[in-house]
Amino acid sequence: MTGRTRKRGFASRPGNPESWIRAAETPPKGKPISEAFTARLTIDITPALRGRIKVAAFRRGITVTDMLRDLLAREFPPSEGDQP
Repeated sequence: MTGRTRKRGFASRPGNPESWIRAAETPPKGKPISEAFTARLTIDITPALRGRIKVAAFRRGITVTDMLRDLLAREFPPSEGDQP
């Protein structure tokens, strides 16, 4: 009987933690630095509110993501001294 092989995890982390973090000063070609990288934001909302948001986005002909990004950008504009 052969020995069991060690099961590998779903994903392995790189040995150097600095390599997990993307540098903001190196955007992919063709994209402005403000659109180069995104961060996920999770919020808890009611199913009814989620439905209203989706309907509003559909009526405007845009994605929920784009609509919420625009909303947040208007509500929280960059101020002097902020880092991108």
